[in-house]
Amino acid sequence: MTNHHQYFEANRNAWNLRTDIHLNSEFYNVEAWKNGGTSLNSIEINEMGDVSGKKLLHLQCHFGQDTLSWARLGADVTGCDLSDKAVEYARQLAKEMNLPAQFVCCNLYDLPKHLEGTFDIVFTSYGTVGWLPDLKPWAEVINHFLKPGGFFYIADFHPVMWMFDEKMEYFKYPYHNSGVIETEQVGTYADRYASIEYKEFGWNHSLSELINNLAGQGLRIEFLNEHPYSPYNCFDKMVKGDDGNFRIQGLEGIIPMVYSIKATKL
Repeated sequence: MTNHHQYFEANRNAWNLRTDIHLNSEFYNVEAWKNGGTSLNSIEINEMGDVSGKKLLHLQCHFGQDTLSWARLGADVTGCDLSDKAVEYARQLAKEMNLPAQFVCCNLYDLPKHLEGTFDIVFTSYGTVGWLPDLKPWAEVINHFLKPGGFFYIADFHPVMWMFDEKMEYFKYPYHNSGVIETEQVGTYADRYASIEYKEFGWNHSLSELINNLAGQGLRIEFLNEHPYSPYNCFDKMVKGDDGNFRIQGLEGIIPMVYSIKATKL
């Protein structure tokens, strides 16, 4: 794990900068959410089913909007994130909306040191595993917190999406995990013209790496689904379809854009 601490600190700083922008962005539309909207998408709502009365742990929860959307659906929620600024706002948002929730600020790998108990559901979504250098300890954390009979669920951008260059014109990055990818960033996916600049460090992970590490913990893969669209307009050259979802112009229906996995602890 040489130098990973420095990478994590740089990414924490990047997410602190992003959080300030995201809170006031049209992308997250926090005011509409406060007025009763949900930040969840049909993919995860339909595939996860009824969460009412279930204990749900949300890994890499950002500022808690999705976490609290699950709380509105009746789940007993706990969120974890690396960004102290994001967690601070998540707690404020929960208090303001009078939604019961617990939020923990720490590196995901260290979560067992900061949180006790087990959960019916461990959940994570959209732009998460790419911040982790190694999926074996990630899967160990998931298994650690899952009750027997509980399930893990992830919906995230397909590994093919992370192979593209920043303008979505050609393949630039490897499909498999070939080490850290360092990039210089200006703005953020929620506001590309925001006046912030920072370095970030990420890792690409193949579907086989994801599935094999989950299965390696004894979790039973219930399904792997691949979706030819994104619910978010967060890449270049995206066009909105009649269904309200987004696709890369010229690649509509050709590439997978999102995958989802459900895995049960026996």
